[in-house]
Amino acid sequence: MTTYFRARTTAVVLAGALMLTGCGGGGGGGGGLTSGGPSAPSTPQSATPSITSQAALNSAVIVKLASSETGAVIYYTVDGTTPTTASQVYQAPFLAAGTTTVKAMAVTPGATASTVQSSTVSSSIASNTLVWADEFSNSTGAAIAPDGNTWGYDTGNSGFGNHELENYCAWGATSGGCDTANPNAYVGTDGMLHVVARKPSAGVYTSARLKSQGRFSFQYGRLEFRARVPEAQGLWPAVWTLGNSIATVNWPASGEQDILERVNAPLTPDVNFGSVHGTGFTGTNIGATYSFPSGTTAADWHVYGMIWKPGSVAYYIDNPAAPYATFKTADIAGFAGSVWPFDNGQSNFLLINLAVGGDWPGAPDGTTPFPSQMDVDYIRLYTN
Repeated sequence: MTTYFRARTTAVVLAGALMLTGCGGGGGGGGGLTSGGPSAPSTPQSATPSITSQAALNSAVIVKLASSETGAVIYYTVDGTTPTTASQVYQAPFLAAGTTTVKAMAVTPGATASTVQSSTVSSSIASNTLVWADEFSNSTGAAIAPDGNTWGYDTGNSGFGNHELENYCAWGATSGGCDTANPNAYVGTDGMLHVVARKPSAGVYTSARLKSQGRFSFQYGRLEFRARVPEAQGLWPAVWTLGNSIATVNWPASGEQDILERVNAPLTPDVNFGSVHGTGFTGTNIGATYSFPSGTTAADWHVYGMIWKPGSVAYYIDNPAAPYATFKTADIAGFAGSVWPFDNGQSNFLLINLAVGGDWPGAPDGTTPFPSQMDVDYIRLYTN
């Protein structure tokens, strides 16, 4: 979506095994004695953060950073350089592939920076290898919540910067029109994620906005998902990403990648909007429109994809060999103060939502059916 007042979080998938090479934390500074006076107080040193891993798909791993001290801020790099307080701030687990060196240090209020912990992943994963996926499996015989290890929620009816009308409901919510008997986001017995916009009473709209912030994130790769969306006045479905740095630098400096986005009733030809956003380029500055082939619409099943590489972000529909748009660092040169946010070492997290109303689509009307739902069959991430 084109304006963020929506989400925040992160996760790391690194191929291969981790080899920790850093030192443990602790240790105080000098202090010494002054002539004829008391000893100067020592300044404590922050504890060295830990780097741990969890197995993912096809020899990939999910990496997490942690500090044993309350209030510690962890700074990290993924290119082997030594982190400083100008480096990325760790927010959650993040994904990377190939040979990668993660270095991290922690800073606690009132203490000096910790020693640097280092972990190198050295492996060779072939291109187009599946390294992460959510297949939305469900064998329970009843609707279930989306996997809490991956998905959290944005909730409420603040308008989210776009004057949207819906109240976003988490699984199990009961206020503001939210209803546990009719959830707005669930994995059905059909093995699909359903995001449902409802109108429980006159002038009241509910829906859901899922996000992987703080639970899973990635940098680079080919992200692909199969989805179909509702098309009617005032409906605004989207699948997109935000940078983990949203928690510290805000939008649009965090970066945003809009992979699936459309509004209102179907057009002829029907369309999908793909765009990227960052400091100095927002709104429609850097975007493209995909026209579906004659006889098809976004309400049909389609495969949507993003190919994110250093220096470029490309989008495709149904055919990864034929991107309909490729955005590059050179494309923002004409925008004053523009900064490309997609190659600074941070990972991005996923968002899936179905907005009702807002500045772009306008309000629903008598032609808008409720409930209306967006369905997602799977989400998969491959190496480039």
